[in-house]
Amino acid sequence: MNILDEFDTIAAIATPMGMGGVGVIRISGDKAFEIIEKIFTNPKFEPRKFNHGWIVENEKQIDEVIVLPFFAPNSYTGENVIEIQCHGGVNVVKNILNLVLKNGARMAEKGEFTKRAFLNKRMDLSQAEAVADIIHSKTSEFAKVSVKNLSGVLKEKINEIRNEIFEILSKITAGIDFPEDVKEPEYDYLVSGFEKIISSIDAVLSGAETSNIFRQGASVAIIGKPNVGKSSLFNALLNLDRAIVTDIAGTTRDVIKETLDLGIPVTLVDTAGIRDGVNEVDKVEQIGIEYSKQSLDEADLVLFVYDAAQGVTDEDKEVLELLKDKKYILIANKSDLMSGKPNADAVYLSALTGEGVNELKQKLTEKVCDINPESLDFVTNTRQQECLKKARHSIEQALLASQLRELQDLISIDVKSAILALDELTGELITDDILNNIFDHFCIGK
Repeated sequence: MNILDEFDTIAAIATPMGMGGVGVIRISGDKAFEIIEKIFTNPKFEPRKFNHGWIVENEKQIDEVIVLPFFAPNSYTGENVIEIQCHGGVNVVKNILNLVLKNGARMAEKGEFTKRAFLNKRMDLSQAEAVADIIHSKTSEFAKVSVKNLSGVLKEKINEIRNEIFEILSKITAGIDFPEDVKEPEYDYLVSGFEKIISSIDAVLSGAETSNIFRQGASVAIIGKPNVGKSSLFNALLNLDRAIVTDIAGTTRDVIKETLDLGIPVTLVDTAGIRDGVNEVDKVEQIGIEYSKQSLDEADLVLFVYDAAQGVTDEDKEVLELLKDKKYILIANKSDLMSGKPNADAVYLSALTGEGVNELKQKLTEKVCDINPESLDFVTNTRQQECLKKARHSIEQALLASQLRELQDLISIDVKSAILALDELTGELITDDILNNIFDHFCIGK
């Protein structure tokens, strides 16, 4: 982006395109009020009051709207902001946006409203990233945890750690710069302080794996020989007819994926039945079987399905051999047709009648989602985790140097590096490339 365009007036549609009751066009920048006054019939704006009127072009009415004014700095971006609430629908919101652009605004880029909020100190970078997490969250639980970041919980924790580091650095610097007036801090004090800081960083990083599971989810593959009811189970877990179901072996020829919300996003994978036999398996089905094996390798958990009426056959055992190094749940499907003694290790269910499906969901939740979202104060992403690891490494170096009683001038270099790493996390110190990469993942209008 040209630097001259960095803070000109921008506009975009802030609601999803399509049919709907309300559409919102957002304008932000110095000319926001100037633009709305040209196209709105009731432009007498006061703080905390909305105005009702018509959007017009050349005295021709375009739509009846409500306009919400936000005066700088008390707005989402920290600039003058206008939000136009019009009737939903593709054409009406496009017509109003085009009119706004024609009267002095330019089209906003991805995430530019939130980027301006960050640049204008309305939020730090962790809060800006939380906005993207909320928008893209695949489950209600991840959205709830992301809101904690938006409220500034992670920011506050990082600032606490930064203040602890800065306090030690201040004492080291004072002792170095004013040796006649201030003594250098005792090495025992430095060791104790650095150990405490490392513990604080570790406490934040302890939730990294859980954060990644919430954000990325888990992959669960349904595996078994043909015609044991894998696709029926797939449909039953999703509660919709997503996969084709017949009593003909080899119906599923490709991998089918859908997201199941179990508190974290679970990618449920329906696969082709795995079997051997040159005469029985055609070329297309063989490709499907190879995809099945690949899905098995990539899965975090496998649901191994066999026919409860037949029991575990030799063919089933051959497929089970592929799972010896995987975490899996043994599932006996078609329990409504079973007459023999049940297998104590298996979950018995009928994908056809639905009996036992809820019990499987519960077991599935326990296996891949053994996480209490209420126990998380915040979540971290990969970028934030890397910044924390860099800060921790620098403090570890400072701790080692303190234990060896090295010159405090040298110790201060590592302490400063730790502060810089945390400043990168919150956005106090950030490069344009990193900043652009973050906001490129936003949608236009946010």
